[in-house]
Amino acid sequence: QVLLVESGGGSVQAGGSLRLSCAPSERTARTYNVGWFRQVPGKEREFVGYISFSGDSANYADSVKGRFTLSRDNAKNTVYLQMNSLKPEDTGVYYCAASTVRSDSPSQYFHWGQGTRVTVAS
Repeated sequence: QVLLVESGGGSVQAGGSLRLSCAPSERTARTYNVGWFRQVPGKEREFVGYISFSGDSANYADSVKGRFTLSRDNAKNTVYLQMNSLKPEDTGVYYCAASTVRSDSPSQYFHWGQGTRVTVAS
């Protein structure tokens, strides 16, 4: 089964930047919309943003709008989440997943990866 694999997480100071990557575990001919979500212990998975399969459309949660940017390189089958001006409240495990629709609901997504941890220190 194809999974999406996240990478690029780490620890940064507030105001810093990180770029997360999301790529399939094996080559697939299908191109999907890709969403990013994050989760902290005791809370539900929170929508961060999604990018359309072509890359011509993206949508973001209000909490990250203006700071996070999604892009994709379909030749490399990779989606990127550029995170700038990071805040301590951005701390969490970040997941990417695929969808056939453009949605902010985790229930519309599949091929979830294991996540990559982001820690932002104040």
